[in-house]
Amino acid sequence: MPLSGADALLFDLGRVVIDIDFNRAFSRWAGHAGCDQKLIRERFRHDTAYKRHERGEIDSQEFFANLRASLGIDISDAQLLDGWNSILIGEMPGVSELLVKAAGSFPLYAFTNSNREHEQYWSKQFSGILSNFKEVYVSSTIGLRKPEAEAYDYVVRTIGVSADRIVFFDDTLENIEGARARGLQAVHVRSGAGLADALAVLIERSRGS
Repeated sequence: MPLSGADALLFDLGRVVIDIDFNRAFSRWAGHAGCDQKLIRERFRHDTAYKRHERGEIDSQEFFANLRASLGIDISDAQLLDGWNSILIGEMPGVSELLVKAAGSFPLYAFTNSNREHEQYWSKQFSGILSNFKEVYVSSTIGLRKPEAEAYDYVVRTIGVSADRIVFFDDTLENIEGARARGLQAVHVRSGAGLADALAVLIERSRGS
């Protein structure tokens, strides 16, 4: 879908700004539990408890209790947290430079489906790159998660810009479709090069307007 002009840019964090890999958690948990990593990978689901945790409806203790049961392993909350935070690897290659350049033309915001434990971790570990954003909207704080319509409406309203003047970048097609349904422009991020190309178009357009 061709991009028109924009007054604000909105970015997902995971796999757009911060690289993540759930296999790292599966490996850590398997090591703590003394079982096969494949077993954990097969049993892990983005289930109701996972989504409630991302909305801030349940705390880590309840989430980890559910995780222990669904994975069939008996390890401590500390061991689960160790694996849980290990999925956050580092900055996506080249994205820091892209955000700095984009921030010269647009106000930047982020909207992530995340939980309080991960937020505590990434807000410290990646404070440098996150400083490019005027605001980071976290699902567990606002009580809404992508791709819920109310989640996009809340973020658009808080940014204070018309939805059709916001360009949203996300790596998950379901979230892209949800954003477009609420009137946002949206770019499905499949690679760093694709993100760079889309930003270059928007920056050039802003300079010509």
